[in-house]
Amino acid sequence: MNTYKRPIIAITMGDAAGIGPEIIVKALSYKEIYRYCRPLVVGDINMLHRAEGIVHTGLSMKKVETPKEGCYKFGMIDCLDMGLLPDDLPYGKVDPRAGHAAFRYVEKAVNLALAGEAAAICTAPLNKEALHQGGHKYPGHTEILADLTHTERFAMMFCSEQLNVILVTIHVGLLDAIKLVTSESVYDTILLANEAMSRKITERRPRVAVCGINPHAGEHGLFGYGEEEEKILPAVKLASEKGIDVVGPLPADTAFYLARRGDYDIVVAMYHDQGLGPIKVMGIEKSVNITVGLPFIRTSVDHGTAFNIAGTGKADAQNMKEAIRQAWILSGTSW
Repeated sequence: MNTYKRPIIAITMGDAAGIGPEIIVKALSYKEIYRYCRPLVVGDINMLHRAEGIVHTGLSMKKVETPKEGCYKFGMIDCLDMGLLPDDLPYGKVDPRAGHAAFRYVEKAVNLALAGEAAAICTAPLNKEALHQGGHKYPGHTEILADLTHTERFAMMFCSEQLNVILVTIHVGLLDAIKLVTSESVYDTILLANEAMSRKITERRPRVAVCGINPHAGEHGLFGYGEEEEKILPAVKLASEKGIDVVGPLPADTAFYLARRGDYDIVVAMYHDQGLGPIKVMGIEKSVNITVGLPFIRTSVDHGTAFNIAGTGKADAQNMKEAIRQAWILSGTSW
């Protein structure tokens, strides 16, 4: 395959005190990844060397200063080396140096994507406490990416083999989430869900299911304070009038069951745990976090830094491998 027909995927290292370097090295030990994309690690090359010394894949590392310098051949990992961390960074501990570095990796990858030097970004996990200690007060990757790209209309979407979910609200408490659910935010999320799934489903319109907030979707006012009628139903009606194949509000337990059965392509969940509980039960190793609404594709693993096993070589890289694959799929190429 011609190298220059494969999109460059910028893979950020995340918090190097966690399992990020290990799962990146393990994922890039799969030869098939190089058939469909050009993976470029944005991080510290010394952390990759250290990870290789633990996982023993037999891969070598190449330091590059620009994406054009990469070889993108199986057996050698191309790393845009930021040179931010010491060789003796402790594993499994919150460290402001690692938090700051994780932010800088994302910042660099965003600049590459905005400049057209990378087709998509795939992120290894960061640690929020280390991020904050490093001087970057964000709830997580999603908010960093939105801020760096000046994006106001965005959402978190999670895709797996059996279920796709998108969230109306993200990293806020439950009481705050209910306040933040408005007909406008639900409508925007339905549009984003439709746009995102249209990248994956080209032969027909995506089928969108929208959850209620309360048990039984309020059951006509029996539960809650009329949130479904006030906040969700108007958004569903407007989206339907715009030509989107959408139904709701549905009881959340029913919506996820029907979607897993194949009746719907994606579920719009109102708050974080309403959506993430079902998707993780379906199999966290195959669930990929996707930020929709950005000016480029961003995917991520659906797990944390796993400080408890960092540096042991035990981390499973299947989720990282799938996140890279989804970044390639959504970047506009085909398998």
